[in-house]
Amino acid sequence: MSIKESIINVFKDAGQPLRTGEVVKQTGLEKKDVEKAIKEMKDEGTIYSPKRCYLDLKQ
Repeated sequence: MSIKESIINVFKDAGQPLRTGEVVKQTGLEKKDVEKAIKEMKDEGTIYSPKRCYLDLKQ
């Protein structure tokens, strides 16, 4: 499973916006890898920030 797939699964399981640190904790991946993937996913439009410091999947 790719890093992006792992991140998507964490958001689906949570069902609510999460902080980057919570995503890192739940995936068990390196923080720098998660942050890089999140930046790419934001650029692609897969995730967005509904409020400051939180991220969520776009529906």
